[in-house]
Amino acid sequence: MTTAPKEATTTLELEQTRAAWDRIAAGYDEFVTATHMWLANEGLRRAGLRPGMRFLDVAAGSGALSIPAARLGARVLSTDVSAGMLERLDTRAREEGLDIETRVMDGHALDLENDTFDISGSQFGVMLFPNMPLGIREMARVTKPRGRVLMNVYGPPQQIEFFGFFVNAIRAAVPGFTGPPMDPPPLPFQLQNPETLRHELTKAGLKDVRVETITEKLEFQTGEQLWDWLTNSNPIVGMVLAELDLAAEQTAVVRQTLDHMVRERFGGSGPAVLTNPINIGVGTK
Repeated sequence: MTTAPKEATTTLELEQTRAAWDRIAAGYDEFVTATHMWLANEGLRRAGLRPGMRFLDVAAGSGALSIPAARLGARVLSTDVSAGMLERLDTRAREEGLDIETRVMDGHALDLENDTFDISGSQFGVMLFPNMPLGIREMARVTKPRGRVLMNVYGPPQQIEFFGFFVNAIRAAVPGFTGPPMDPPPLPFQLQNPETLRHELTKAGLKDVRVETITEKLEFQTGEQLWDWLTNSNPIVGMVLAELDLAAEQTAVVRQTLDHMVRERFGGSGPAVLTNPINIGVGTK
């Protein structure tokens, strides 16, 4: 598993990344995208998005940030390395009557002119890049002077409840399991420290950088729903499960444990609410 930034991605690595996201695109769109739209609105509000602005979404997935931006009246270009993800974003946009342009593109090397967008944003996207600083620099490059760059990223994994549920459920089947290695942290958590996010935005040449940590709430009715969300949320989850090579009986234990934890959390009176710290960073070019 790649866990640390490096200078560039190879063609093979890019194709492997593309294939990994294509494989989970349908499940991501079905189980994950809608759960993050509330968070997108929080970030867009802090970035000052207004109707008519040109908005770029980098590593857009199936639209958790792009759809809310278009709903607010922005002119949106959504980019992602995964054509499968963008196909589902296109479908979402059509169903809502939204006009969103989509282009398959590697966020490490955006095929876009300098100084083009009023706001460039990424939600749970650029934070995953092997060379995350380059991804942020590319966002800054294509943003207009006095425009803004928005980053919504995960906080510390120890405080992310869905991650804790996942680790504890696997531990019920594999008692020695301690979770993915954390030194260095897996890519989803490389910006877990607000000061690291502030530093990266500043290093990309942005000014007046503001970073705020808020709490995202995710609701799950059953352990099965949480299992579907987890296994479709990120290729790393599938990689962890593949490395463990769980037997069918062990997988059943994991899923049963998740269901028990979810039911225990909501106590029979509504959905289980799992919370996550999210760092929202905004900088001005």
